[in-house]
Amino acid sequence: MSFIRSLIILSLLLLAEGSAFVYNGFRSSTLKLGGSARILKSGVLQITNKTQVVLGHAFHSSPIHLNNQSFSFSTTFVFSIRPQYPDQGGHGFAFAVTPFPDLPGAFPIEYLGLLNNSTIGKKSNHLFAVEFDTVENASPFKDPNSNHIGIDINTLISNVSANPELDLKSGQNIQAWIDVRPAGSFHRVRVFLALSGESKPRRPLLSAAIDLRGVVQDNVYVGFSASTGLLSSAHLILGWSFSTNGSAAELELPNFGTGERGATRVVIIVSSVGFAMVVCLIMLSLFMRRRLARFDQWAECGPRKFTYSELKDATKNFKELLGSGGFGKVYRGVLNDGQEVAVKRVSQDSRQGMREFLAEILTIGRLRHRNLMRLHGYCRQQRKSELLLVYEYMPNASLDKKLFYDGGLSWEQRFTILKGVASALLYLHEEWEQQVIHRDVKASNVLLDGKLNARLGDFGLARLYDHGKNPQTTRAVGTLGYVAPEVMRTGKPTTSSDVYSYGSLLLETVCGRRPVEPRRCEEEMVLVEWVWSFQVRGEILSVADPRLLFASGHSDCMAEEMELVLKLGLLCLHVLPERRPCMRQVVQILNKDVPLPPLPPQMPTIEHPPPPLSFNYCLPKRVDS
Repeated sequence: MSFIRSLIILSLLLLAEGSAFVYNGFRSSTLKLGGSARILKSGVLQITNKTQVVLGHAFHSSPIHLNNQSFSFSTTFVFSIRPQYPDQGGHGFAFAVTPFPDLPGAFPIEYLGLLNNSTIGKKSNHLFAVEFDTVENASPFKDPNSNHIGIDINTLISNVSANPELDLKSGQNIQAWIDVRPAGSFHRVRVFLALSGESKPRRPLLSAAIDLRGVVQDNVYVGFSASTGLLSSAHLILGWSFSTNGSAAELELPNFGTGERGATRVVIIVSSVGFAMVVCLIMLSLFMRRRLARFDQWAECGPRKFTYSELKDATKNFKELLGSGGFGKVYRGVLNDGQEVAVKRVSQDSRQGMREFLAEILTIGRLRHRNLMRLHGYCRQQRKSELLLVYEYMPNASLDKKLFYDGGLSWEQRFTILKGVASALLYLHEEWEQQVIHRDVKASNVLLDGKLNARLGDFGLARLYDHGKNPQTTRAVGTLGYVAPEVMRTGKPTTSSDVYSYGSLLLETVCGRRPVEPRRCEEEMVLVEWVWSFQVRGEILSVADPRLLFASGHSDCMAEEMELVLKLGLLCLHVLPERRPCMRQVVQILNKDVPLPPLPPQMPTIEHPPPPLSFNYCLPKRVDS
């Protein structure tokens, strides 16, 4: 009898023990790793590095058994998100509970490596996740902002979300606690957040009653998934504790990368680095002050210098927001003389923002072309460390907005816009006193005036060179789908890389589709590959925006022009820069002054380029105006 009693007690103790584990660092762990995930020599779990458009998975090696629908669990972990560029990272990570640790078919970018465009919302996912999102994807995932935590059930549209006071991508070590407890027919999910080393807050950042019956299965894997986009972040987990019986154990993290013997050395190194940084900041501040002073002197013959109060009054205290981008927000304003303007506020706290401000003043302030945005003036407000640029107001917003949000444009309007952008690029590349490489040609940077004429704008990434000089190596910047492959490899922007971006714009404008759409199936995801598949079959007009056919009919002239633009787009998107036409040749082809050269029989690749063509791609490089 005593043996049976002991056996029962032992069984109850084993049952009560549940599943639990603690990782104070991951040196000796046996996690199931996938994608870019790996364990660093320091013992830190790195889910993604700062590579663009990758995903990573890291799950506990054994499945967790949850006995019934009244399950509970608790977990805590310390994470750090370190973006490639300050305040510009992506896309975030998630703590996930899933029966599928390999997460087959998952996409990076906004999908966080969890799902793809065909699995979103399906009950068969059996996915419960808490996302730590650092990029705003208002469409289609309805993200509230670029710094939020959400609870996801089988989709990435959060059931409930909250905005933490902590900046998730600050690079700081942050501790999260997630508690899931049964509450009647629901489960109470609570999420807490604090800086690592601080106590668990009394009040949760996020608390919700969610029906997890039928969602979380009996045997699941728990772990992390993360992804990056064109902008990237290193997503790091420093320690992790999990339990299905009571609260997860407290973490006792080691001093990653240094031992006790090196503590003094670390203090000395940190102090020296800190002193050097202070000196560098002082020198940088003096340099920027002198450079801005030169701008003030030059302003007498350049763009007008506005006062801050003038622009504050013109915009009614920055009330009417027109849009926002990577380096600032744009507001509508009316000057004292009644002229409508667009005012862009650039944060001086961002080094990139300062570079953009200086680049805009140096380039667009002196450029004069009917298809370029006109800069009326600028303002630098020292007390609030703000920089402002004043442009002419574009009542029809951007080509991007017209194509994708306002019901589209007629073919005649699209063709005229494309020819206008080509004319502007020709002026920048060959006809101005210096050669200007724009580096950010895309639909959202093509503004439209009251008559829907194109104005190429946003010169924050532009580079100036003397004609005939070789471009310098810099970091690859731009938007996914518009950046030429050689720029990603070499970091050298050229006029040919602008031509590549323009080629993406050509296809996008005819097809009514963005250059990269991750939510589409694999065959249709990349626009240039999709168009090439129809070109090879001799059906290239099948890719045209259906709205063009419904609105305008299908005249022979319209079909001829659409085919011309599509094939020219494929030519501009050639993987080898020397095979692309120059902008003068592009303008002549669009004006039908010269014939379109033949395309290769198949889509060219770097591994299998087509044979050279006996065609004179670039006519004289420059024509003095």
